[in-house]
Parts: sequence; structure tokens; C-alpha cells
Amino acid sequence: SGPADDGRGSSSRRPSQQPPPTAADSAPVLAVKLDNARTARPHTGLEDADVVYVEQVEGGLSRLMAVYATRVPESVGPVRSARESDLELLRQFERPVLAFSGAQSKLMPEIEGAPLTPLTPETAEGMYVRRTDRAAPHNLYLRAGRLLPEEPGRDALTTGFRYGPPPRGGEPERTRTVSYPAARFTFTWSGARDRWLVTMDGTPATTAQGQPIAPATVVVQYVTVRPSDYHDFLGNNTPYTETVGSGRATVLRDGRAYDVGWNRPEAEDGTRFTTDDGTPVDFARGQVWVVYAEAP
Repeated sequence: SGPADDGRGSSSRRPSQQPPPTAADSAPVLAVKLDNARTARPHTGLEDADVVYVEQVEGGLSRLMAVYATRVPESVGPVRSARESDLELLRQFERPVLAFSGAQSKLMPEIEGAPLTPLTPETAEGMYVRRTDRAAPHNLYLRAGRLLPEEPGRDALTTGFRYGPPPRGGEPERTRTVSYPAARFTFTWSGARDRWLVTMDGTPATTAQGQPIAPATVVVQYVTVRPSDYHDFLGNNTPYTETVGSGRATVLRDGRAYDVGWNRPEAEDGTRFTTDDGTPVDFARGQVWVVYAEAP
């Protein structure tokens, strides 16, 4: 459970009520913070995300942030709480909508002051529902289909990602595992599907309908993960994932692994991935997973 989670998924501070945004406001992307405990799976609507970010949280566990632009499903969840590093990550988008269950009370003013539209059960009446087939806090779902009557479109994705043919070189890669202290992600190439099959904590990741979660591109991005100023209710420090700066990354696509560099000079910028000679690296078209791993 995160620092803001009280079993109801809300924060101790109630933001002012506001109407939910619509695509007509500025066609913002929708970012949803997702629970990733074992009891939160399978996720609903994860397969429709354009980008899935994986980050480490308290106790060495993981959370997901799903970003939607080209397709917005009717339901997304289970939704959980926001973290400080989410604000830096989301600065690359033009006033995104951030759907989350709440946050630590000291963090809420920062979220409300950030260039985004916060969407919690307190600020958007009728936009969330609690399912009865799961126990709280793993049962909060966003009615995303009511939120954006039209998809913002790929142009709203200001991630800096490029799509096209693979770069030269690379090494054949069948499987790649990224481990946190208490979480593990494995990506296995499926030539039949032309996609990477995702396994989380040893269990294949599937949709709510039982189909495999299978991104076209996986980026293992090596970053600095440092302590933040926040702790959960048990006293565990919340890790801060630094997504501004530069470093190394591995791009997995088409059954090959490419060792590349990444660069994001400012929070407002997307992240550029390049080969050692400075050539931009294109991704395969389809869903992209970005897994933030602590730099060695």
C-alpha cells in the first residue's frame, strides 16, 4: 500500500470538486497510475495503452503508469496512488490528465500546482467505480470511456519516441529480465506474435480477457533511483526515479537487443534514444514499455 492509500484509494486532503476534462479542452493524453500487486492482476485496459512506464516504489515493489492517446478503453484499473517522480515524468506531455487514487497529503499541493489535470475519486464524481469482486484497495477502476469522448491521437504523445525500421546491428535476444528488490519483469520474444510477451513476478501478464500482454518495443532505461522526501505509513522511503538527464538503455524490438544512449535535457522534453554515433533509434509500431532500472 502506498503512502496515500487508506483502503479507499483517497488522500487525506480533499481537492476541490471540478468537472472532468474533455478532449475539447486541449486533447490531453490520459495517464493512469496502476496498482501492480499480484492481487491487482490481471489489469483492465492495459493492452490499449500507447506507453506503459514501470517504476519502483516502496518496499522494492512496482507500479505502472499507462498513457493513452490513440485508444481509450471503457475501463482502466485498478487505480492507485501517485508519486513525486510522476510529476517530472509527465512534464513531457501538454497538460495531461493524471488519474490516481490519491497521494500523500504533503504531495497533493505539488500535484495540484503541476501543469496537469488531477483526476481522483474526490475531484471527479461518477468517474470511478469500486468493483465487488476484488478487495480494497485493489478494486478501484476509472471509467475512462466517459472521460475523453475522442482519442487525443498520436500527435499528443510528446515522448520523443520515433517509429520506423530498426537500427543497424543489435544482438539476437530471446528474453530479458529486469528485477527490483521485490518485483521481477521478464520479456520473452514471440516470433509468432512479433511481440514481446510480458511476465511479472513469474506469472504471464494477460488482459482481463486472458490474452497475453505483448508490447512491440521494450526499453530498459537505466536511471538514478534515489530516496525522496516522502515515506509510506510504515516508514518506508518512496524512491524517486530521475527521468531527466542522460544515460544508457537497451531497446528490445524484433527479437533483437540494441544498446543505446538516452537523453532528456529538461522535464518538458521527450526522451531521445540514439546509437553511439548519434543516429536516432526508431521503435516498432505498437505498444511501448519503458522499464526504469537502477543504473549499475
